[in-house]
Amino acid sequence: MKHRAGRVTWGTMVVATLAAIGVLQFSPARSAPTEPFAALVRGGLSAGPSLNAFGDSREVRFRVALPGAEVEFPLEVSGDPSALVYEWVGTRDTVLNGDIRPVNGAAFVAPSKPGFYHLAVIRGTERHIIPEPTLAVMVPFRKKIGASLNGYRIGTYLAERLNQYGHPDGFLEVRAGDVGIKVSKHLKLGDFVTHDGQVDVWPKYIALNPRLLDKLELVFEKLGGSARLSPRDDGLGLAVEVHSGFRTPAHNRGVWGAVTDSRHEYGDAADIAVDADGDGRITMHDEMLVAQAVERVEQEYPDLVGGLGLYTSGQYRTPYVHIDARGTRSRWKG
Repeated sequence: MKHRAGRVTWGTMVVATLAAIGVLQFSPARSAPTEPFAALVRGGLSAGPSLNAFGDSREVRFRVALPGAEVEFPLEVSGDPSALVYEWVGTRDTVLNGDIRPVNGAAFVAPSKPGFYHLAVIRGTERHIIPEPTLAVMVPFRKKIGASLNGYRIGTYLAERLNQYGHPDGFLEVRAGDVGIKVSKHLKLGDFVTHDGQVDVWPKYIALNPRLLDKLELVFEKLGGSARLSPRDDGLGLAVEVHSGFRTPAHNRGVWGAVTDSRHEYGDAADIAVDADGDGRITMHDEMLVAQAVERVEQEYPDLVGGLGLYTSGQYRTPYVHIDARGTRSRWKG
């Protein structure tokens, strides 16, 4: 989740608008991973997420923002939206949070409190909630005091000691009831929680860049229907295991063979095991198929270029693959 100035990031979301004579209009909602909410029939008005809400893969199910930041939400509306207002609804309740604001082109303001939210569009007494993508409002990095954030040990980033390094803009606050939130078609929020000794400490905090999710889903698509991820059945014809998602700097220092300032610390890396040929085993042949899929994705989507590491040593329970979206090409074997 390392951002560069002047670059469009997932924290800044894209909305497609079309101008019509005398009135602002949005193009009709097209098919997307979730159904748009019901049309406001009396006014001839309907709305829903646009395709670019879900990344290049069309399978990413959440976006991130800092508290109170102005963001552009990928919403498409047919008809005159001038009578619409919007609100954010927490994923745990149906109570409106914060101020009700008019829908005004691309201008949407994120909630001031960290958490997970759905966009609610309102006209008069009618309120319609768009279930996906979820907006994840981060806890700003500056809220971390020393090595901890609200009692959860994170450790120290190089950026806190050396000016030439960056750090995540913020962290997602994950409570026990949040781990099942879908962040992409095949992956859940809990897949990216650090596997450290803080099992009973809640909330936990993670950095997670949706660009990584987009890249992983594109790789899964390239592998085709025969590919399986091991061993958890997700009900979608795949069984998914993420060996390692986000790692706190404190945990990363204790991981054997981990590099200092690993991409895992920034939320744009994952180690996964893939039965790419669907034969029920995970072998070096599977890793080569994954590597080929990564190369194809990076050729087609240069913005997702990053690292690819193949881990085949007998010291590992199964071979696995490191994939990240760091922004520069890197290849290695472990």
